[in-house]
Parts: sequence; C-alpha cells; structure tokens
Amino acid sequence: MDTYAPSDVEFVAGRGATLWDAQGREYLDAIAGVGVSLLGHAHPALVAAIADQAGRLLHVSNLCHSPWAQQLAERLTALSGLQRAFFCNSGAEANEAALKLARLHAQRRGVAQPLVLVMDGGFHGRTLATLSASASPAVRAGFGPHVEGFLRLPFGDLAAVAAAQAAHGDRIVALLVEPVQGESGVNVAPPGYLRGLRALCSQHGWLMMLDEVQTGLGRTGRWFAGQHEGVLPDVMTLAKGLAGGVPIGACLAGGAAAELFTPGSHGSTFGGNPLACRAACTVLDVMQRDDLVARAAQRGQALLAGLQAALAGAPRVRAVRGLGLMIGIELDRPARELQLRALQQHRLLLNVTHGTVIRLLPPLVIEAAQVRALVSAVAALVEGMDGA
Repeated sequence: MDTYAPSDVEFVAGRGATLWDAQGREYLDAIAGVGVSLLGHAHPALVAAIADQAGRLLHVSNLCHSPWAQQLAERLTALSGLQRAFFCNSGAEANEAALKLARLHAQRRGVAQPLVLVMDGGFHGRTLATLSASASPAVRAGFGPHVEGFLRLPFGDLAAVAAAQAAHGDRIVALLVEPVQGESGVNVAPPGYLRGLRALCSQHGWLMMLDEVQTGLGRTGRWFAGQHEGVLPDVMTLAKGLAGGVPIGACLAGGAAAELFTPGSHGSTFGGNPLACRAACTVLDVMQRDDLVARAAQRGQALLAGLQAALAGAPRVRAVRGLGLMIGIELDRPARELQLRALQQHRLLLNVTHGTVIRLLPPLVIEAAQVRALVSAVAALVEGMDGA
C-alpha cells in the first residue's frame, strides 16, 4: 500500500554502522533503522544467536512457559527497577498495553471517565489509541473519531500539569510522556521536569508512564533516559532497539501497576516468542560486555560537541541539541529533501523529522572516526542548502 515514500537506494548488506547498496557503494548509517539497530548491522553475536535459535525453535504459544522470555523479563526488570514485563511486537503495542493499564488503574479507583495526561509534541504510535494520544495532526488526520480520555499539555511545563490537576481532579489517573521527544524534533525534557512529574504522580496516585521506545536501551547514555534524573516510573515502554532488529516490544510495570493485568486481560500471539527474546538477551549481553551505554554517552557527547562547533554561526541552523546518541539539528525551513541529498551527495543515511529537524540516531557501536565523518558530512549538507 502507498504508505511510504522510499528513496531508490537499495541496501543489500551492512556491518556495524556501514551499509552497502546494490552497486557496492558504501554509506554511513546515522539513523539505524530509526533507532532500531543498536548493535549496527550483522553483529556476529546477534547473527549467531538468531541462526542457532531458528534451528531450534521459532515460536510456541503463550500457553507454554518460555525460558527465553523469563530470562529477558528478569534482566529488564533488574535493569529498570520495575517488577514485571509484558512482551509484544512493537512500540505502539507496548504503549497500548500501558494505556490499558491506565484504564484498569482507573477502574480500581472507581473513575468512570478517566483522563491520561499527554504532551504537545508527543508521539506514541499509530494504532487508534496511541495516535489519539499523539500530538501530530498529520498522524491523526483522517482517523477520527479519536479515542477519548486524553488531555494534552505543553511539554516541559510542570505548572500546566498542576493546573490540570486543579481543574480535573480525580479524573486524572496517569500521564504518558517521552523523556526526549524523538518524532517532533529531539526535544529534551528540561532539567527537573521528570522529577517534578514523578512527585505529582506520587502525590495524586497517578501512574507515571514513560515512553522509552526511542530513548531506552542506552540510546541517551543511560540504560533508560529517566535515569538521568533518578526517576523510577510506574510503567515504562520499550521496543525499537531491544532485539537489534527483530520485532519486539515490552511494557514494564512496578508497584500496584505490576498487578493490574490478570490471565486473559491482555495478550499477544507473537509476543515473547523464543527468537525475539533470545535476540533481545543477546543484545543485552553485548551491551553489557562492551559497555555500550557508556560508549553511547561518550560518542554522543563527541558528536554533539562536534556538530555544535561545525555549525556555529550557520545561518540556517536554529539549534543543535540532543542527549547521548540522539541528536537533532533544527533548521529554519522545511528540509525533507536533505534525506535524499545526504544519500546521493554524501553517502549518508539520516532522516528529517518534524519537517525541519535533521535527526541522528546512529548505532551505539559507531566508531570515533565515523563520528568525525558524520560531523563533516552533516556540516557540508547544511552548508550546501543555499546552493542546492
């Protein structure tokens, strides 16, 4: 169906942060499948684990115990500080699970018309509920009537959250927020914002739900972006890079939220299958063995500093911002065409989001020399805007 507008470039192989097209030309991958390929392409450990598991067992139903799902759940809960995990296949499904937990939480509290607070600029998926929770008019257009029960507030504004509580009182049962808004331009939560949200949630009995689909698993230089402020949510959603390219999503929950689902109240046919869960365990193995979280912090700081220096004074650049290996370069005009120019002129794979923001999400295994090459290529791309 006509849902995408891909370029004509056809990639046939990859290794680390490098891709090759059908003509054998080499490219630098600075988007990693939109944040998916944390270990880059064709990582030997991940390839071996997938191949071995495919020769053993791809899928059994959730009617049976799954050792790989059990191991993955134990490891994610240990890393996050939460207690339980539900596995699905995507970030949208993980956020759907979180929203269903919010509805069950409302039912437990006797709230007949619950509200979940969401933020301007937020993006949580393309199912009917998650697009209703998202802010983008382009995502929502044509799919009304939208799911009710969401109250949208300015991102980063704690006073607005307090005002919503004063106005709507006991109807509010949860909030859903991205620590860094990826789709709307890599908008980093201001200092103290997540801590303030945590305090308000604790005070009023709301579920604090962090959408870490894009920010989780080391992307920002911590295992989870909420950890930059020492925040422990009630619910956290993960997907994208969790299995390095094999589809998987996870909804983690702690405290009372961990007990809301009961047998039969939610499910997923493919969720938690042995292949996806073994792949995810292998990703965690490599990340811990190679200290990729710290590496993401170091490489991300080098990338951000390099771009800020290279683009200082550039007339088309409004801001260069980011956290870890999640960088946004905001331009003063729509720049969708830069994606194709980057491919054709600089052999560079990136994307432009929110119309005006170059988004960089390179693999966590990107090398220092590749970081320097990325800075040079992006600077040349931006400098060439007026001459294009």
